[in-house]
Amino acid sequence: MNSATAPAPKRRSARPSVTALGRGMTRVVSVHGLLVLLVLVFVVFSLARPETFPTAFNIRSILSDKSIVILVSFAELIVVVANQFDLSVGYGIGLGQILVIGLQTREHLPWLLAALTVMAVGLLVGLVNGLLVTRAHIDSFIATLGVGTVLYGISEWYTGGAQILGKLPSGFKAVTGQVLGVPMAAVYVLVVGIALWIVLEYLPLGRYLYVLGSNPRAAELSGISSRRYVMLAFMGGGLLTGFAGVVLGSRLGVGQSSVGPDYLLPAFVGALLGATSVRPGRANVWGTVLAVLLLGVTVAGLEQIGAQFYVESLFNGGMLVLAVGLAGYAARRRLRAAAASRGIGAASLPDAKAQEPAPSGEGLEESSTLTT
Repeated sequence: MNSATAPAPKRRSARPSVTALGRGMTRVVSVHGLLVLLVLVFVVFSLARPETFPTAFNIRSILSDKSIVILVSFAELIVVVANQFDLSVGYGIGLGQILVIGLQTREHLPWLLAALTVMAVGLLVGLVNGLLVTRAHIDSFIATLGVGTVLYGISEWYTGGAQILGKLPSGFKAVTGQVLGVPMAAVYVLVVGIALWIVLEYLPLGRYLYVLGSNPRAAELSGISSRRYVMLAFMGGGLLTGFAGVVLGSRLGVGQSSVGPDYLLPAFVGALLGATSVRPGRANVWGTVLAVLLLGVTVAGLEQIGAQFYVESLFNGGMLVLAVGLAGYAARRRLRAAAASRGIGAASLPDAKAQEPAPSGEGLEESSTLTT
């Protein structure tokens, strides 16, 4: 072929590399967005209040307070993974901290026996919630709200509307002590978080819960018992709520019925906002931890720069609305990505999954555990 008539070599377009870069940046932001935002918020408030905010005392205070919120968020997380809701967690932790104090000061039980009794009560509450949802077929929102209200009534009856005071053993007070300068509550979060992460990400129980949350029809065709695993989710959440009540009781040293409900909203925000990061589109352990820490650091910073006492309620309420919206968006985005990878439409993805069940739960985890 004559060189004069040979076609000129095609110039390589830069568009693919730019597109790939954009996708990479989008993934980094979606996966690590909460961590980046947490660091930025901490830096901003550290610059605004360098004498008080970035101190060891302030960091320990945030960890000690928000670690209990994280434990309650873990309890909510287990239920959310199965696409259910538990509105009794706030009232459950309130009853737990009342009982663990009252059983020691009024019934004179050893603190360890009192703590185990409270955790058994939490397990029982989870069992009742599970029965109402799986056997009575009551929507989880209504069932757990009713159970929570009953728990609040029991708390007011037991306390008589007054604080429960008394001499507590040093062993019980040490439950929320420190080890090497780190609050024990933060150590509990680390231990429980690792255990929960292993269960949800690597064990069949976790895969089954994710499948139930993402596609109940596929779970049914795969032979996964919805009743059994939803029941286990509520019982696990109840057990963790009871444990959180023990830790809260040790931290406060008094029993009062007005404390528990304040933990309900932050627990929901942590579980739902956490679904937008680390594993976007699905509720996960470390996203929940980052979400609660972000809330704690932001509220602490706002209070130190002079915000009014009601800012926490306003901030938590706004973040709940934002969390639900972002979690829904992340869930839809995950579905579209899964549909694109399989070459099918996003709208038909659940049907396609239902026709091709995976007994182990694998291959179904691409879809979200949250439906909004």
